[in-house]
Amino acid sequence: MTAVSLACLLAVGFAPPPPTEAAQASRCAGHVPRRTGPRSPKPEDVAKVLVELGKRLAGVTTPTQVTVPTRVHVITRGERKVTDEDVKAQIEVLNSAYGGTYGGVDTGVRFRLDGISVTDNALWFNDPVGNERLMKVALHQGGADTLNLYIAQLSEQMLGFASYPYWYHEAPRLDGVVIDWRSLPGGAMTNYNRGFTGVHEIGHWLGLFHTFENGCELPGDGIADTPMEARPTEACPADKDSCAQHPGLDPAHNFMDYAHDKCMSEFTPGQAERMHQMWAVYRNTTTPAA
Repeated sequence: MTAVSLACLLAVGFAPPPPTEAAQASRCAGHVPRRTGPRSPKPEDVAKVLVELGKRLAGVTTPTQVTVPTRVHVITRGERKVTDEDVKAQIEVLNSAYGGTYGGVDTGVRFRLDGISVTDNALWFNDPVGNERLMKVALHQGGADTLNLYIAQLSEQMLGFASYPYWYHEAPRLDGVVIDWRSLPGGAMTNYNRGFTGVHEIGHWLGLFHTFENGCELPGDGIADTPMEARPTEACPADKDSCAQHPGLDPAHNFMDYAHDKCMSEFTPGQAERMHQMWAVYRNTTTPAA
């Protein structure tokens, strides 16, 4: 067993992890490419997040619409593989997905492209996990409300990783989302090339857990209208029901699961509400600090 695979089996606490732990957790992947998220929380972690969120929401007005200033950082290794048009296509997919165009609810979240930077750095391109701190500290722009989206090349078994909004206070310069350039719309990553890796990872950045968090054990992902599921969805199954003791089929079409891009299509009203709550207390720069 390698050091990384051993680390993937170790539970991590609720406190925001140091950057190296966040990066290492993102290496945990199976035999197919995974949208890996920042980590796999324990049931008590989700419960603590919800309790803290509830406390911070007291007296805070939750917005009905959110516009996310977005800074995209394209990392290259000599030849530039991601054009400005590719970036704009990814932003269009984000706005369509979060707008309910593919199915599900219009979350009220939109993304505004405020800039594209291009950095030629082979080390960062080849290993944005191991070089996360150097890359982000050098390139990060804006505050808690600004999405910094880094596009580089990850391993064949990892598609991206992200930070949660409640980590921002401890490590503001490390906030953001990293995705593989081959996952962009029309990219070379078979079954994962419609731009939905970006949709998924940004869901984490906005405060959502995976739909399969905690399996069939309460509180699941902490969202009432995402049915519980015991394990991540692979490929594109029909009528998957891995928690038969709980109501509802698995949310296999949800953007916060692991299905192939062609099978992902929706966010739920509960997820939209959670994004707005997280935005109000952790990312809205006009909200007074707790």
